Amino acid sequence: MKKYNLNIAKILSLFFISCLLFFNSQKAFAIRIGLNEGVKKTYIGSSQNATFSDAHTGKLLFISRSFFPYSIKAYGDSIAVKVKGRYYDCSTNALFIQNPQSRGFLATKKKWYRGDIIIYNINGALTIVNSLPLEEYLMGVVPSEMPSKWNYEAHRAQAIAARSYALANLNKRGSHGYDLKDTPQDQAYGGASSETPQTTHAVLSTRGEVLTYDNKIIPAYYHASSGGKTNSAGAVWNHDLPYIRSVDGFDKGIKKNGHGVGMSQYGANNLANKGFSARQILNYFYKDINFSQIRTKNN
Repeated sequence: MKKYNLNIAKILSLFFISCLLFFNSQKAFAIRIGLNEGVKKTYIGSSQNATFSDAHTGKLLFISRSFFPYSIKAYGDSIAVKVKGRYYDCSTNALFIQNPQSRGFLATKKKWYRGDIIIYNINGALTIVNSLPLEEYLMGVVPSEMPSKWNYEAHRAQAIAARSYALANLNKRGSHGYDLKDTPQDQAYGGASSETPQTTHAVLSTRGEVLTYDNKIIPAYYHASSGGKTNSAGAVWNHDLPYIRSVDGFDKGIKKNGHGVGMSQYGANNLANKGFSARQILNYFYKDINFSQIRTKNN
């Protein structure tokens, strides 16, 4: 197989997906989200010309053309990109794909994503990782974890809980090359394709706000519905957490869905509809916690 030529991108002629609205948020902590792993093939598209580089050396491999899908597969210990019906060896086992000025979007899994994408060849299979600022990640979490038409204060409570969970679990799946999965096994994450104005505002209005206990950020567990009463952590995982106790879930009549530990999302929305603020909701479901502000390079 031939190495990729910088001019090969010009020969692609396949339409891809319509572009999303531009949004350029401030950078915060970076987080790595596993989008897929153990696959032989994937594809990457972009809303603007994106750079494909060797993730190890930083060497530029080529500049992609916008709105065209690039088929990518594991090729021995390397990664190959398909162009005009033929795969070209990139001579690396790790690709770094970046949008210029972080203003565009990258696409894979039939969704648009903010930030950058890294593709690894691990033992002959691909792992696809979305690396992006924490707050931009949360903009894709809140509407994926909670219906976008729910009460704004419930969205704000969800944003703070999700931010706390993410920071408390950084490198949870480090052996796989990322921090968290994009599924409810960690937190559901739909990328930029899932964003809505209200849920994005909920994230940005709580920027950097986390829950702490004993001066540590807590993994603020939550679930869809407790079915009437939440569980203590010890009742589910055989070890208690001092900031989580069994309480009325304010979701009676709703079928139990999830482990029942921590905040009930249905309960949070019901409390918000009764006039409770995000902080009041969180203080109800998590006991003796404090609200803290994480420090980033922008604050």
